[in-house]
Amino acid sequence: MIQIGVIGAGSCGTGLRRTAEEVGAEIAKNNAILLCGGLGGVMEAAASGAKKAGGTTIGILPGDCRQSANTYIDIAIVTGMGHARNVIIAQSSDALIAVGGEYGTLSEIAHSLKMGKTVVILDSKWEIDGTVKAKNPKDAVRIAIDSIR
Repeated sequence: MIQIGVIGAGSCGTGLRRTAEEVGAEIAKNNAILLCGGLGGVMEAAASGAKKAGGTTIGILPGDCRQSANTYIDIAIVTGMGHARNVIIAQSSDALIAVGGEYGTLSEIAHSLKMGKTVVILDSKWEIDGTVKAKNPKDAVRIAIDSIR
């Protein structure tokens, strides 16, 4: 089964939240698993969208407490690794979609590109060589899935 990582900041405004929810829903509609950092913001919004569309979600948590996962995570994996868990997210995803993001997201993008993974970006404030810009959530998921097949 395809695992698509959704990466983005732990807090976000209404616009990014809506975009992330749509990304999550599209991932579920395409029978892929959503993998994320399992906390709030973009991660929670994407997981919410996936769950509402009948999908499965995995959260790779930075701490050592499964209960820290947002309520939309089906499978919570605790790492006790802090931001180093970003490498696990990158490695475990077949392709990644970045929705907005801050410096943690930037590190996930860098690790993913170094590993040869496709990274699709939506509403990013950075221009990063090697990433693919998408027009909207549906386009982002299509690009991610096409890159895997």
